[in-house]
Amino acid sequence: MNNRLRELRDARGWSQAELAQRLEVSRQTVNALETGKYDPSLPLAFRIARLFACRIEDVFLPDAA
Repeated sequence: MNNRLRELRDARGWSQAELAQRLEVSRQTVNALETGKYDPSLPLAFRIARLFACRIEDVFLPDAA
């Protein structure tokens, strides 16, 4: 799954560690999300969307078919 997490984080000037703290996850989780190695649980996806004041589908993009 592709996502805009790094773009959204960079726009706010946050490090991966800062984003991780805000989401209450590890920095490694943020890195895995940004690199597409990990798909978030639904509750985490909602927390991410809420933090960036957008919809889940504005953060997480389906893979091209």
